[in-house]
This record gives sequence, C-alpha cells and structure tokens, in this order.
Amino acid sequence: MPRTYKIVSLLITVLLSCNNDKTKIPEDKPELREEQKNSIDEVFSVIMVGDIMLGTNYPSSSSLPPDDGKYILDNVKEILQNADLTIGNLEGTLLNSGGTPKQCLNPSNCVAFRMPEHYAGYLKEAGFDVMSVANNHSGDMGETGRESTMKTLDRYRIKHAGYLKQPEVIFEVKGVRFGFTAFAPNVGTQSLLNLQAAEERVKNLKKICKIVIVSFHGGAEGSGATGVNRKQEYYLGENRGNVYEFSHKMIDAGADIVFGHGPHVPRAVELYKDRIIAYSLGNFCTYAKFGLSGPLGYAPILKVKINNNGEFLEGEIISAHQLNRGIPYIDKEHKAARLIKKLTEKDFPDSQLIISDTGSIKRIK
Repeated sequence: MPRTYKIVSLLITVLLSCNNDKTKIPEDKPELREEQKNSIDEVFSVIMVGDIMLGTNYPSSSSLPPDDGKYILDNVKEILQNADLTIGNLEGTLLNSGGTPKQCLNPSNCVAFRMPEHYAGYLKEAGFDVMSVANNHSGDMGETGRESTMKTLDRYRIKHAGYLKQPEVIFEVKGVRFGFTAFAPNVGTQSLLNLQAAEERVKNLKKICKIVIVSFHGGAEGSGATGVNRKQEYYLGENRGNVYEFSHKMIDAGADIVFGHGPHVPRAVELYKDRIIAYSLGNFCTYAKFGLSGPLGYAPILKVKINNNGEFLEGEIISAHQLNRGIPYIDKEHKAARLIKKLTEKDFPDSQLIISDTGSIKRIK
C-alpha cells in the first residue's frame, strides 16, 4: 500500500473515532470529567423576598428614610448578594415627581407610593437581579409611573416583569436559560384571576426556558391573613384570587418555583411535584407607610437550592424584621422562620418539608 494512502486512511480513522465519541473524557483528565458532571448536575441558589417600598416622596418627603435611603438595605445586603439570583416585589413606582395619583374605591384607606428613581440603585447595590412589578401599587402614579418604573429598572440593569407591557423576562444564570413572570389581580398587571391565560404564559415560557419562576401578589391582607384557606380570597371587596389553586396550576403548567406576597404577613411553604411554593413572604422593606406590628413586621428571606431540572433540594428561611419605621435587620430570635414552620405544619400537615426553628428546610426522604 502506498505511504500516502496509509496516512490518509489513518487520518480518516481518527476523525471518525472523534465524531462517534464526542463526549468521551480522557482517563488522565479528571478535572474534565468533573466539569462535565457539573454541567449536568448544576445547582442554583435563588433568594426571594416580599414587598419592597423604600420610602415615598408623595405626598411629601416626610416619608423618605434617613440619609435619603442610602443605607436602608445595608443590614441585609450581604445575605441578598449571596445567591445566583435574588428577586423581590417592587411595591410602588419609581418616579421623581409628577404622575397621576390613583383614585381608590375607599379613599379612607388609600395610599400612593412614589420612590425617587435613584433608589433603584440601592436595590442593585444590595444584590437584587429581578423585580416583580405586578401588585396593587404598581399603578399608583398612572401610566407615567409605570413607564418611569420600567425605564428606571432598565437603566439600573434590574430585570422586571408583571406589567401588561412586559409580562415576562428571559435571562441566563450560569449559562442556563431562566424565565420569570409575575401576576396580580390589578389593572395594568398580568391577571392572577385569568388562570387559563396564566397557564398559557407559563407553558410557553417552559418551551424556551430550562427554569421558570412565577411570582404572584394575591390573597387577603392583614395580621389575620396568615392561613392558606384554599378558597377565593377577598380584601376590601376586591377579589384577590385563590392562591392555592393558582400556585398548583402554575407548577402543573411548568413552573419550578412559585412565590407570593400581598398579605403583608408570612404564610406557609409547600412542596408540590418536587417544586417549592411560598404562599407569602410578607413585607421586606416597607418604609413609613405600612403597619409593622407583630407578623406584619417580619421580613423573611427565603433562599432555596434547585437542581438543573428545577427540583427543590433544600432551603433556608433567614429571619429578619423591620425596625425604625421599616428598615430590615436580621432577627436572631428567628421569629419569621418559627412562624412559617408553624403555619406549614398547620396548613399542610402531610408536608414533605421539615423546617427547623432556625429556618433550615429539608425534604423528607
């Protein structure tokens, strides 16, 4: 056989071998074997908190925090920054001045929130990556407020979703595509009450995203609203949805994490189809305009770990509480964690989750 033919034949054999075994890792490269394993068994850490209203300049600046709010999140930012993804609910608008204050059905119980636009920088510095803007205060300053909120969050590179104009957002975490969407029973937001449309939204997101996270603002409000009653809930005559039914349908449609806010108090957590549901994370940082007595002042930080398929692995409730008119501080007595533990045991007695008094969350194996 001619020498040239032998060389060509050898090259063809080598190329075919490479093409037929693209995933083979050489035995003398253990670090490559570990890298391939990590790409398959990736773990993601996600932090979620409830309502955030950092102070309002409407109707006057008397409801803005000290030092123009610069240090309002300093006590918790090291925790918020310690995750692959940190999400909160922006309760109100980002607008320096102007806007059209909302008109309420009950004027005696009507407040409107207008946070200075540079306060978005405080959120970014504290570690927030994504904001839900679907809630009953997102339209406090009319369409001007909504437009300013979206533009401001974009300017500070904080992703957001929940307005009808931007119902979802898609992004990558460690090379994996995530989808986030948010719902509320309020004008201008993606409806919590239209379950069919919500299911379609999540199904379509799941087709193009590996992990889907759903946020909702729903349920009754107040210190007596800690229970998940599995029924339609109302507050001041407004239909606030059946958050139990909604959460289950979102996971059935493809969601991997569902978390809620709106009652202003913590509620139970549940494991459903290996996915985590937090029915309310209550208030987190709500300066000057919120009642903060008892559970209303609890500010739980929920940190969960999920695998590459979105399945819940473990979690932690880091207890905080709001002091000095609404500034979050870490609570060494773990009051939020102990309350969520108690509520979970009451509302979901057959729960597959074990919550410790200090807040660790484990699955029953």
